[in-house]
Amino acid sequence: MLFFLFCVGLLVLGYFIYGTFVDKVFGVDTNRQTPAYALQDGIDYMPMPKWKLIFIQVLDIAGIGPIFGPILGALYGPQALIWIVIGCIFAGGVHDYFSGMLSVRNNGASIPEVVGEYLGMPARQVMRVFSFVLLMLVGVVFVLSPAKLLHGLTPGIATGWYVAAIFGYYFLATILPIDKIIGRFYPLLGLLLLVMTSALAIALFTSPHAVLPNLDFAVNTHPGDKPIWPLLFITISCSALSGFHSTQSPLMARCVKNEREGRSVFYGAMIIEGIIGLIWCTLGMSFYNDPAALQEVISSGSPAAVVAGVSHGLLGPIGGGLAILAVIVLPITSGDTAFRSTRLIVSETFKMGQSKISSRLLIAIPLFVLGFVISTQNFSTIWRYFGFSNQALAALVLWTAAVYLAQRNKLHWIATVPATFMTAVCTTFIMNAQIGFNLSYETSVVGGIVVAAAAFVVFMLKFGLRKTPEVVNESA
Repeated sequence: MLFFLFCVGLLVLGYFIYGTFVDKVFGVDTNRQTPAYALQDGIDYMPMPKWKLIFIQVLDIAGIGPIFGPILGALYGPQALIWIVIGCIFAGGVHDYFSGMLSVRNNGASIPEVVGEYLGMPARQVMRVFSFVLLMLVGVVFVLSPAKLLHGLTPGIATGWYVAAIFGYYFLATILPIDKIIGRFYPLLGLLLLVMTSALAIALFTSPHAVLPNLDFAVNTHPGDKPIWPLLFITISCSALSGFHSTQSPLMARCVKNEREGRSVFYGAMIIEGIIGLIWCTLGMSFYNDPAALQEVISSGSPAAVVAGVSHGLLGPIGGGLAILAVIVLPITSGDTAFRSTRLIVSETFKMGQSKISSRLLIAIPLFVLGFVISTQNFSTIWRYFGFSNQALAALVLWTAAVYLAQRNKLHWIATVPATFMTAVCTTFIMNAQIGFNLSYETSVVGGIVVAAAAFVVFMLKFGLRKTPEVVNESA
């Protein structure tokens, strides 16, 4: 238990110390008018209280990632906890902060427009397509996964009814003003999530289960002997570093009242998600006798079976049901904002104003027709690329932040180091994976290092070695 508390303490310290440092490097301007006021339209742009923004941001970025990812990561052993802490503080928090604050500095623009502003038009076009496909997949999966979990709680109701109800809710949340559903109910749902997640941690500590019985950091305990590098860093994303977050942060960038709130809303929400990930990783490592037993449950019913077993086992039928509902909240509150973000990306791409309901419907209706069609298909092969695509997006956003800082002669290393690291992770993965180039592990590791080093050298030659700032658009 002491090691778990030590990890939580590091995340909290990371928020106050490194988060403040990142904030200073960026250079917030408390006198600068934010898009919430400059472009206020009562639909997507409107000032909202900081405490609401934090809860909404946590639910926007989470999905099932901070639950399922750490459960799968627990198979590797305590190294998973180390990655959550280090990744969250030095990579995920930086990534989320800059994806949010660069959006604030660019009139609340979606991530493809932000990347294009600093990396050029080709990157913008690639990101538009990439983000659209990624968000559509996320939106559909976050319909199906909570529907199955709800069916598990009420087996008498067919899964199809839940799918229809969730799609209907997503449609309303996509077209209505952000304060009508998201701003009104997310804070309550966020409170439920935090209370029930904390309840599970407390129940574990007071149960007969040994907390983190294996703290041998020199051993990879994965039953399938899967290598920690690079798989652990692909498996655990949302609790440490996730590119999906960058597609969601602009939603809150349009509602931030003052730039001083950026650290709390963007970096702080990532730290909260890291703590949630720590709890579920610890539950996975402690509730079961060994990684083989955990793997058996996962193989029989996916990580959702672990969620159900742990929740009911520690909190009983009623408390366990509430804990499962808190988990169900995560994909639902990320799925609706995934569709909302997609609407905004499409509107920005085709220069379509969104103040009129007819304009929002013109985009939303085709989106949901497409989403329904996707939900009827077997797209498991495509989805296997999600982990790679998600982390590749994270690396690209970190490189964007590095370019932004280097252009202004600021300390770009806070973004350059994690960007280089994740470039090596993603390259090694896609070179070695069967869904990629299927090369040998040794060749893939070398290839990952070479590609990451080449990306670093190119960046340094073009941006990092400049003695004076480039002439940049000071409005951004």
